[in-house]
Amino acid sequence: MTKSLSMVDFTVAIPTYNGAQRLSGLLEKLRSQTQVEGLCWEVIVVDNNSSDHTAEVVQQYQQNWLEGVELRYCFEPEQGLAFARQRAVTEAQGKFVGFLDDDNRPAPEWLAAAHHFGKNHPQVGAYGSRILGEFEVHPPENFERIAPLLALTDRGSEPRYYEPQKKLLPPGAGLVVRRQAWLKQVPARLVLIGRVGGQMLASEEFEALLYIQNAGWQIWYNPEMVVYHCIPRQRLERAYLMGLCRGIGLSRYHTRMLSVAAWQKPLALVVYMLNDLRKIVRHLIKYRTSIKSDLVAACELELYLSCLKSPFFFWRSVFRQPLQTR
Repeated sequence: MTKSLSMVDFTVAIPTYNGAQRLSGLLEKLRSQTQVEGLCWEVIVVDNNSSDHTAEVVQQYQQNWLEGVELRYCFEPEQGLAFARQRAVTEAQGKFVGFLDDDNRPAPEWLAAAHHFGKNHPQVGAYGSRILGEFEVHPPENFERIAPLLALTDRGSEPRYYEPQKKLLPPGAGLVVRRQAWLKQVPARLVLIGRVGGQMLASEEFEALLYIQNAGWQIWYNPEMVVYHCIPRQRLERAYLMGLCRGIGLSRYHTRMLSVAAWQKPLALVVYMLNDLRKIVRHLIKYRTSIKSDLVAACELELYLSCLKSPFFFWRSVFRQPLQTR
């Protein structure tokens, strides 16, 4: 029997695309969560138009799942992580919705810590996890400089408030949102939809969180929520990392302008572009002899260059599209 909305305390939402090979590891970690006695929770797997046997994996787990905890499957045909997350929030029955990617492995206390933090901080609309990497191969030298771009987030052992003026927000992996805040503040269709069709345009969770933050909700980092992020070899290769930095950079114009009043946008655009130019020049001076051999430095340069290109990319490729295609 489906529980009523008021009965469910917490929903764990798993957006996945062709995640059949990765889902089992995550579902096993959820099955072994501790300190959840008395907590009414559920799990929703949102299949974002997969072509593998993701549905069959979920069906197998449903046959022998936790007693009293519902494991649900839903299919979201519109491609893009933003659509999968929106579907998850819509389908969720919990007061809080915690997003885990199929390559995340939450610590045994993650769920209990996530619910406890939200319950005891009514002013918080969203809060992120402490995300540590589990690497298939050793990352490149100075990798810590770009680690946050792969959703790795370690901001220490104390909770921290994300101050709006610092323009820093948690990643979508391990993120928990107050369902009420999301449904009221986040548009049903975001401009940034995720990496679709080879396009690495990213930051869809940043866009959603900005709507929540701009509405007055606080956003925090909770180190008690520990998640391990599995990083395969290919995500540390040059092609992937450069594409990732390019996509994040190209999304910056939109996320920057979401917090700027309409009349201030022309001036803000000039200020941001001048700052991007300053970063590029400073970076080229510092790494002029090693930019080709230093992968991390090359990724940082790609990020800065893409930030500078971002306004032109949006004017040409996004905002000129017919409304019905967005």
